Amino acid sequence: MKTTLLIVNIILSIAVVVLILLQGKGAGLGSAWGGGGEFYQTRRGVEKITMQLTYVLIGVFLLLGLAQFFIQ
Repeated sequence: MKTTLLIVNIILSIAVVVLILLQGKGAGLGSAWGGGGEFYQTRRGVEKITMQLTYVLIGVFLLLGLAQFFIQ
């Protein structure tokens, strides 16, 4: 059981990293220091779906991590 949770956790972590990297569209390194933030843009379509999917996968990752911690 613990091995299965570990494998699922690894797959989820890779999926979360991929989804986060996909969301980096248009956000260059210059925006890290305050540049490029002159306007606010809402997320629509695929961007909104990837953001919501990222939130869900992070929540599942957290719950699986806690379950793995408490299972002996």
